[in-house]
Amino acid sequence: MTFDPVTLEILSNKVSAAAEEMSFTLQRTGRTLFVKETADFSTGIADLDGKFFAYPRQIGVSNYMGLDLTPAIRAIPDLEPGDVIIANHPYITEGLATHLPDLHMIRPYFHEGKIIAYGWCFIHCSDVGGKVPSSISPSSDTLFQEGLLIPPTKIVKAGKLNEEFMWVFKTNSRSPEENSGDIKAMLAALSTGEARVNDLIAQHGIEDFMTAQEALQDYSARRARDVLRKVPDGSYEFWDYLDDDFNSAIPVRIRVKMDVKDGEVFLDYAGTDPQVASAYNVPTGNKKHPWLTLRLISFVLTYDKTIPINAGLYRPMHSKAPKGSIINPEYPAAVGVRHATATRVNDALSGVLTLAAPELMKSPSGGVTVPVVLSEPVAETGGRKTLVVEPMVGGSGALVDMDGVDGRDSGLANLANNPAESVEASSSIRLLHYGLRPDSGGAGKYRGGCGQELTFRALIDDCQVLGRGMERFRFAPWGVQGGRPGELFKVTVTRADGSVEQIGKIDVLVLNKGDVVTMLSPGGGGYGDAFTRAPEAVAADVQRGLVSVEGAKSDYGVVLVDGKVDSDATAKLRAKPRDPLPDFGFCEERLIWDAIFPDALMTRFNALLAQMPQARRTETRRRIFDDVTGGVPRAGTRKMSDQVSDTDAARAKFEAAIAALTEELTPEPKESAA
Repeated sequence: MTFDPVTLEILSNKVSAAAEEMSFTLQRTGRTLFVKETADFSTGIADLDGKFFAYPRQIGVSNYMGLDLTPAIRAIPDLEPGDVIIANHPYITEGLATHLPDLHMIRPYFHEGKIIAYGWCFIHCSDVGGKVPSSISPSSDTLFQEGLLIPPTKIVKAGKLNEEFMWVFKTNSRSPEENSGDIKAMLAALSTGEARVNDLIAQHGIEDFMTAQEALQDYSARRARDVLRKVPDGSYEFWDYLDDDFNSAIPVRIRVKMDVKDGEVFLDYAGTDPQVASAYNVPTGNKKHPWLTLRLISFVLTYDKTIPINAGLYRPMHSKAPKGSIINPEYPAAVGVRHATATRVNDALSGVLTLAAPELMKSPSGGVTVPVVLSEPVAETGGRKTLVVEPMVGGSGALVDMDGVDGRDSGLANLANNPAESVEASSSIRLLHYGLRPDSGGAGKYRGGCGQELTFRALIDDCQVLGRGMERFRFAPWGVQGGRPGELFKVTVTRADGSVEQIGKIDVLVLNKGDVVTMLSPGGGGYGDAFTRAPEAVAADVQRGLVSVEGAKSDYGVVLVDGKVDSDATAKLRAKPRDPLPDFGFCEERLIWDAIFPDALMTRFNALLAQMPQARRTETRRRIFDDVTGGVPRAGTRKMSDQVSDTDAARAKFEAAIAALTEELTPEPKESAA
């Protein structure tokens, strides 16, 4: 059976509306700020193969429509009406859950005794146990430190809540009542989905409903491939870096090769660094996964804004990641801060797409998604309360004909900021400033979006701040076509006694009464030569507080006097000789690191490391990097240019280390029999 275009579009809108109604039910009945304000959740309806044919367009996390429900469903073979599955185990679910705070629920929808679809929802739970409040610590080096592990389990059996499970869950949470409220909201969302599915069947019949599930995915796949044909056929390679893995100072490389042929895209992440002994690993289940293809999905949805949102979008996309790498780790690697690595995967994909079609791509965004979490003591109970203060992001990157968006970046998820009133009413902090960070966007003909500034004061002792996913302290977001990089992340703590501390990445930062913390997120990269930006546009940026007078002069060559452009001085300044501008405006740290550890050598090095057991792999990697650099400095504390004065000598040392490792790992030839 086939559908005419009008009927197919009607069905597409109806199933999308059903998924969105599930999300609104979840948001309106949830208890925590993660759900009510941040909207760190999603909903969907999947076919019998565990693939989504209905997904929200306007609410919730925007990048999970390619998840696979099959492993979790397969683990519970005896499903009956009224059952609901819950799971958060990244490895047993094969990447459905990608860290433990993400609670996933699946409800089979029945018609005349047969399963005809699956309702799904997930939330980011504010606490599932583990060694720190909020259950996410970058320093965790094994999954078992990160909280309660839930394999696929029936939380509801034949319509009756599994009270034994709820007892175990609440016992393992620092905020049991709030999180129990969110779980009930999830169950309500799944019930809403079932009601809407029954309505669709009543209106269109079961045959049309079942046929539409595949037809909608086929339709999206065809339209996605049409968009991807905009990318010229060819092979493109790019890599980008995390500052470090927190437990060591060594940067972590994400490398991708993209082959394009007639709208089919093949991604190969060979050459990416091995999994790390910290929480930055991304469990993708050795399959095509949303975290590996997200930038391609954004590309498709940018150039076709009406395409139905479902798993069919992924059909023209193919990816593979080396087993044991940071983007395909082996159990029980810790995964709590996987979103930081996924963000850098996004940037690496931006790089290959820019190589292929620079006129169709923007510069990279600030490259961070940092849910700033507060844990504070509750005097009445002796326990602690955990909530999200703000989901900080950087500015978005500039485009070929447009400035980046200031203070917003929806590249990883569609999270909302929290109103100051809600935060202050729910916590013991006072928000002093939440706004844009001047001079943080990369200069260019079109300016990168400014990052954010968040400043707040603790009103009681023993407040704990957790900033998961802080990055870009070392490697700034790069510019494109002569554009300049954005500013780096920066964190400052001013203690109640007036002393000031500059700190890097945060695991658990303790604030006492009167202490103030300021976080400055990166801006996006610029696009084009900054000296060709219209002087009036620079003056307007200064007037709006986005660029300083000094920044206008040094970055854009625009001289302002009493807020007005001095045309003669500007023309004279812009006429001075300058070095040619590169296609990619990398920061100095990136250029130095690439000079010491070039792509070809790094790819060989990672191939050798892959031959080793995990424990030896980690130690060998750390030893060789420290030997070559004299000890890799911590991001934000000391620059590589201060650490290594002769990059050629350092690179030769790295090459010698690879040669020695190659000889060590090459088996000796067997003697032939006499």
